[in-house]
Amino acid sequence: MSLQDQLTSDMKDALRAKDAARLSTIRQLRSAIKNKEIEIGGSLDDDAVIGVITTQVKQRREAAQMYRDNDRPELAEKEEAEQTILQDYLPTQLSEDELQTIISAVIAEMGATSPKDMGKVMGPVMAKTRGCADGKLVNQLVRELLAG
Repeated sequence: MSLQDQLTSDMKDALRAKDAARLSTIRQLRSAIKNKEIEIGGSLDDDAVIGVITTQVKQRREAAQMYRDNDRPELAEKEEAEQTILQDYLPTQLSEDELQTIISAVIAEMGATSPKDMGKVMGPVMAKTRGCADGKLVNQLVRELLAG
């Protein structure tokens, strides 16, 4: 079953269960997927859908932080609840140790030796960790390992 089929099925289940938060979040996600399909002029495969979900999770995280900074905890909690629902559709997130192993392997493969080589390393690392790791964390770990 594709990820989009899973979303459709889960949306129907949320509708039957009268789970308004889950239903709303899935509808917003399906809308974002449809907008991306219109943008590229075709249907999305599961990897592209994971990219859309990752973007949505990042938007929710940033919005929640902004609401917390502006003393709006009720809105921040809503964003965090939506983020949790969206994360259910992402692959299991990699731990820092697993990320460091992947980054070290790419650094050795590319022959990177200094922070100047960050661009060479980030591309392959992000390709290997798409949907499984936060880009901000990957960036920070790559910097640390290259500065080493």
